[in-house]
Amino acid sequence: MAKGGRRKKKRARHEESEELLLPTEEGQVLCVVTDIIGGNYVKVFCMDGKERMARIPGKLRRRMWINKKDIVLLGIWEFREDRGDVLYRYTRDEKKKLLEQGYLDPALLEYEGEF
Repeated sequence: MAKGGRRKKKRARHEESEELLLPTEEGQVLCVVTDIIGGNYVKVFCMDGKERMARIPGKLRRRMWINKKDIVLLGIWEFREDRGDVLYRYTRDEKKKLLEQGYLDPALLEYEGEF
């Protein structure tokens, strides 16, 4: 006897052959999440040395959790330099690849903010 109801489909994991998403366009930068503010906002410290407030758009908010010390790709707003949108969150394996390829500074991972 089969039970009624819907079955959840498992999402396919990122495969090794998939390319790593890098900050290619002007106004994109790698950042580490330093604080969860709430209301879909996080505080991030970016590779260019600036601390910014980032908004998590709805399509990411519903699909993945963003925690402290996560590495994210940030799209900086054109009209306001101290804010931006989270475009992508990197997994542990992708973070290792970024470190190996030299795109991510290891000192950025130890940044804890001005506390």
